[in-house]
Amino acid sequence: MGTSLTPEFWERFAVLLLLAVGLTGVLATVFARLADRLPRHRAHSAAPRVSSGPDRSDHRMPVHS
Repeated sequence: MGTSLTPEFWERFAVLLLLAVGLTGVLATVFARLADRLPRHRAHSAAPRVSSGPDRSDHRMPVHS
C-alpha cells in the first residue's frame, strides 16, 4: 500500500517550501517596519494635554467622625 514519492513531487515541494519561506520573510519585514513606525506616529500626532483644573487625585477626602 505504500506509494513512493516521485521526483516531480520533491521538485514541487522544494519550490513551494522556498516560496513559503520567502513570503514569510517578506511579511515579517513589512510588519516589523510597520510596528516600528506606529508608536512614533502616535506619539508625534498626540496633542499635549491641557489641565482644566486641579487634579482631584491630589486631594484627600475629609473624614468626619
